[in-house]
Order: sequence, then structure tokens, then C-alpha cells
Amino acid sequence: MKNLISKWSSLSLITRIVIGLILGAILGIAAPKAAAIAILGDLFVGALRAVAPILVFVLVMSSLANAKEGGAQNMRTVIILYIISTFLGAFVAVLGSFLFPQTLTLAEAASDVTPPSGVAEVLKNLLMNIVSNPIDALANANYIGILAWAVMFGIALKFASDSTKQFLQDVSDAVTKAVHWIIACAPFGIMGLVFDTVSSNGLSIFTDYGRLLALLIGCMIVCALISNPLLVFVCLRKNPYPLVFKCLRESGITAFFTRSSAANIPMNMDLCERLGLNKDSYSVSIPLGATINMDGAAVTITVMSLAAAHTLGISVDIPTAVILSVLATASACGASGVAGGSLLLIPLACSLFGIPNDIAMQVVGVGFIIGVIQDSMETALNSSSDVLMTATAELYNRKKAGEDIVLVPKQSEK
Repeated sequence: MKNLISKWSSLSLITRIVIGLILGAILGIAAPKAAAIAILGDLFVGALRAVAPILVFVLVMSSLANAKEGGAQNMRTVIILYIISTFLGAFVAVLGSFLFPQTLTLAEAASDVTPPSGVAEVLKNLLMNIVSNPIDALANANYIGILAWAVMFGIALKFASDSTKQFLQDVSDAVTKAVHWIIACAPFGIMGLVFDTVSSNGLSIFTDYGRLLALLIGCMIVCALISNPLLVFVCLRKNPYPLVFKCLRESGITAFFTRSSAANIPMNMDLCERLGLNKDSYSVSIPLGATINMDGAAVTITVMSLAAAHTLGISVDIPTAVILSVLATASACGASGVAGGSLLLIPLACSLFGIPNDIAMQVVGVGFIIGVIQDSMETALNSSSDVLMTATAELYNRKKAGEDIVLVPKQSEK
């Protein structure tokens, strides 16, 4: 047994996760009624969601209190990259929808959800989240509020004594260590999550609305493998794919099965640490990315809105499509502040074409039907690009400073 544990521990984390993924799929097909296996996935996601708000709050506060020069420049760059990446997601979705126009068999909308009435309401929700009670923000995983208060306290603590700053650093290290212990359980958590998905849905989820799903997934793959790498190449002038594939492999896979950018924050921070990035920067940019870097959400909003327009026979010209891309970008950045995320922002985009709200909410109903796959792909793209853009921003600024840059350090593998 001891030799088995030692051999298991010697494997890289991603290898262990792949083993867990395969075992989960096999068990889901062979023993679909063994529901106890799914508990492993629930425990893993629950632990990640529980620790993520504390991790973000402590890490951001400690990083700002002990911050050195250079972090601010990195943050400006990463925010610009987040916005460009999200816009490219919407633009790719427009092109995909023009090349492969989709029509919908409309389903009944969920009766207990209410979409925002406009961009102003989305922005208001975000601003109100910023000034929410900090204890309430921690309890409800309101990351906009957590970030705002952590930044405020962190800047104020820059004037604290060295012993206080060291205490914050020690607490930050302790929380990070606890997160590493949770991440070590990822293979078992992924096994439970895969088992639950396979045993509950099988492959039937692909049969209904297959063409719509294919377009959504295709656009997200184009973003992950073409538009985002192109953005990285423009910034760094190096082959982006080693970094792209590492982010997809070590962030995208877990995000696909947890279906939560927030739950994946600890995984992303661990990856940033192994990539040798500046902790002062990524401790802020990763949770920020989980709230505003939403290329996957932009794809969903755009594809579903244009599918609704095509269903109703509404002609969409190029200028309107460009406006839709901008609106989808702004809406996607606010998706984390809306219950239901990107799906409930579809009526906002549909309003651009004069589509009635009752029809738009039926489109949302279709979104919920395909949500198992759509939301998983969307989260995988969103979360993996958080690390990709954070790394690109820092490497870009290092390159500008005259440093030699390595996209994927050899020691980053566990």
C-alpha cells in the first residue's frame, strides 16, 4: 500500500486527474446507480467554493500590503487583454452565426427567473456588489465585493508595521497551503464529477439541439485555439501554444467539470505560481478574471441572440453585428453579477433586434436545456483564459523591460 501511495504521489497532478476522469467515465457507464461516487465530486467542489473567497480576500490584501513596484503596470495590461479577449469571443460568435445560421425550436422559459432590463441595471448590480458588506461578500462569494474590500484594506495596510505585514503574509501562506491540500484531492473530485455527468446524462445530451451545441462549442474552440493564441502571439512574438495547451490542460479540464470559475480560482492561482508569475499580480488578476474575463459568455450571448433573430426571420447587417459584439462584451463582463450568468443576459442582447421579452425568455429556456454542455465549455474557456491572459500580461511587461521570457518553465510541471 505504501509503495502504491508513493507511486501515485510521484505522478504529475494532470496525469492523476486524467486517470480520475477515465475512471469516472467507466464507472458512470458500468455502475450508474453507485450514487455514492458522486459525493466525491460534491465534496471537492464544495471545498473549492468554500476556500476560494477566503483565499482571494487574504491573498489580495496581503499582496497589496507587501506590494513591490511593477504590479500596477501588469494589472493595466491584463485588464486590456481581458476586454480584447472577450470582444474577440463575441466577434468569433458573430462570424460563426453568419456562416452557420441556426434556428431554434423554442422551449418554455423558466418561470422563476427575471433577466436584467438593460446595461444600466447590469452596471448597477456590479456597483452595488462592490459596496456590499464585506462579511456578506465573503459569505455569498461576491467576488467583486471581496476584491473591492481586499484592495481597500490592502492599500491601508501598506502603512502598517512590518510585523503586521509579516503576519498577513503568514496567514496568506497558510491559506495557500490548505488550498494545495484540497487541490491534491482533485483526481478523486473529478472522478466523482465525471461519474455524475455520465451516469445522469449519458450521451443523449448531444442529440437534442445538436447543431446549436456544435456551433457554440465550435466558436469556443476557435477562441481557445485561434483567437486567444493569436492575441498572445501579437503580444509576445513567440509560439503561444505551449502556454495555451498548459492552461487548457491544467485549468480548462477542472473548470469543465466544476462548471464554476470561482471554484477554479484556487486551481488557477496554483498554476500561476508554478508558471513563476508575480504573486502580487495574479492574486488580483485571477479573481478579477473570474468576474470580467468572459469570452465564453460572450460567445453564448451572441450565438443565442442571433439564433433567435434567425428563427424570427430578422435580418442582421454587419453594423448591427458589430454593435452586438460590443454589447455582448459589456454584458459578459457583468455576467458574474447576474443570477444565471450569461443565459439571463440573452434577453438584453435580443432587445437590440426588437425581440419581445417573452420570446427571449424562451431562448433562455433552450439555453437551460443544453446548459450541461454549454456551461461546462463556457467555464473551461473563461477560466483557462484567465491564466493565459495573466501570464501574457506579465510576460509582455517583462519583455518590454528587456528580459528574456520563457512561456512555460520546465519546473512548472508537478
